[in-house]
Amino acid sequence: MCQVAINIPDEVLFDTKMSREEANRFAKRAVALGYYTQSGVSIGYCAQIAGMTEEEFIKYLGQNHISIFQYEDKEEFLEELENA
Repeated sequence: MCQVAINIPDEVLFDTKMSREEANRFAKRAVALGYYTQSGVSIGYCAQIAGMTEEEFIKYLGQNHISIFQYEDKEEFLEELENA
């Protein structure tokens, strides 16, 4: 497993009123969200990166207005809707 470290100035932690633990959690979730939305990495792997269960990560996606349903076009969406 790869480990990545980033430096966050103490001033940013002060301004955001985040502890180091909160900043670490925020960074993990931001990276996982980026991998999911920009690179198509699976929900399972992104949940691992974020330190969440898959269910928690799916809820987190929803809180950030990101759908887990991907449709190529309107017709595909309507077909799925009819089959639901």
